[in-house]
Amino acid sequence: MFNGLYLDALCTCWKLTRSDDARAKARRLVDGLLFLASLGNTPGFIARGVATDGATTYPMGSNDQTTPWLYGIWRYLRDGLSEPAEREQLVSRFVEVVAALDRCGWRMPCDGGPSPYRGTFTHSTWEGAPRLPFVMKVMHELTGDGHWQQRHLDAVHEPVGKAGCTRLDLCRTGMVFDPGQGLRHSWTGSEGVACLRALWELETDAALRAAYTQGLRASAELAAQSLPLCAEFDVDGAQHFEPNWRVMNEAWQPQHSEADAVAVANAGLRVQHRASPRLHLEKDYVREPCFAAWVVTLCPDARFVAQHQEALCTVLRHYRYDRLHLSQFFPVESAWWRLQATGTVTSVGLTADGAGAVSGSDDGTVRLWDLKQRRGAATFEGHSARVLSVGLSADEAWAVSGSYTR
Repeated sequence: MFNGLYLDALCTCWKLTRSDDARAKARRLVDGLLFLASLGNTPGFIARGVATDGATTYPMGSNDQTTPWLYGIWRYLRDGLSEPAEREQLVSRFVEVVAALDRCGWRMPCDGGPSPYRGTFTHSTWEGAPRLPFVMKVMHELTGDGHWQQRHLDAVHEPVGKAGCTRLDLCRTGMVFDPGQGLRHSWTGSEGVACLRALWELETDAALRAAYTQGLRASAELAAQSLPLCAEFDVDGAQHFEPNWRVMNEAWQPQHSEADAVAVANAGLRVQHRASPRLHLEKDYVREPCFAAWVVTLCPDARFVAQHQEALCTVLRHYRYDRLHLSQFFPVESAWWRLQATGTVTSVGLTADGAGAVSGSDDGTVRLWDLKQRRGAATFEGHSARVLSVGLSADEAWAVSGSYTR
């Protein structure tokens, strides 16, 4: 799950710095994703992890394992880190996995018992709304097959929710927390937001893009409410953290269905929390604000993100990362690099009379300025990465811009 999401940080870092180290780390994560997809004998199965023997894995995947796998591969390809031969391999593997999911009716296959499937992309809630359109849109981008674009549009406009709500309606509403998962859980909600951000980057239809923009803004507004939770975490707290996960075996029972597996997992978590008081503190007051920070920075509205910059930086500065036990603070790196890429001007050009200007920014926008009136005249969105250069034609009727990708 986390390899794919962490790629968001490393790919953004590489786009801004062209760091060989960031690229090497990203490739290592991609290798890990490919390895997880190679385990087991079931097409489309994405393993959660692997035991120390290098082969044994838990037989149940989930939509929350598969979505980051797909997002991570796509992000790596989209941001231009892959070499041509590597790209061919990754596209082939991506298409292979998606084809298997399609055959399964967009359910996530397991590699043996206790259940044939765990999770689906067809949920009629926020949990599913952005995921299926994302997969289909990316398939169109990677293969050029118009069939996938039509399926994508059909999925976007398909009524799936209450009162005839379409997936587009749910995407426009943005992230919603499921009370069954707890009061606030940006960490699982973030997967849908990442898919929505991808849809925003890929979409050329103005109406659809506006809906995705609205959903990303609403998601960021909800997530921003979690940022102050970092203050509840005592970085010098001495509560016990139990590293031995095997204490959860106390709750183990034979499992014959997906419901049995979920019940055993929840019972095991209760045992673990009793044995490890520090654990739930890191989940509630580290994991939640760190994932929330990433969700805020996924919003394409640079002004909105800037309004929350102080709160975001407070989260990033609060923790003593070398003293944390769980790895689930890693989204702060995505938040940090996305902050660096939010609206920073990278290039400018002036009209011949000095009355106007054109600028390009790290957020992929090109802006025209009326310098006499000291105001923006127009904003153009379409680049998927930072704008590197801008220029004006001699008659000032045209502007040209270039970016890292397209």
